[in-house]
Amino acid sequence: MTTPLNPTRRTVLNSAGIAAVTLCLGGCAAAGSGSATSGGSSSAGPVTVNAADIPVGSGKIVAPFVVTQPTAGTYEAFSYLCTHQGFPVGEVTDAAIVCEHHGSNFSLSDGSVLHGPATKALTKATVTVSGDTLTIS
Repeated sequence: MTTPLNPTRRTVLNSAGIAAVTLCLGGCAAAGSGSATSGGSSSAGPVTVNAADIPVGSGKIVAPFVVTQPTAGTYEAFSYLCTHQGFPVGEVTDAAIVCEHHGSNFSLSDGSVLHGPATKALTKATVTVSGDTLTIS
């Protein structure tokens, strides 16, 4: 005959705490492995996008990149990670690439800082045009 387990409150709380720490450490390790750091470029492979999907005088976020067309037929691309704290930028307007976390704004044409707190330009990526397809790497 087995005796039913009756854990104490302390045992339950200790087990929950250990589980929470384990979950947090596992998530932190996964988030840190293979990801880019502030100012770095992503380790992801090339991304393709239809040139017609990139508006003139604006752009589009195509993770892990931001692709812009500052003037008709001129395409630029940058890492989508803000150089301030490494968060992905959230929006491309007709004036700037915008990181909504802390308000940094970057130039559509060269990724330079228009408004901080970021102090470094977005990391430039390579755009290859083949017909109506853009390959970003």
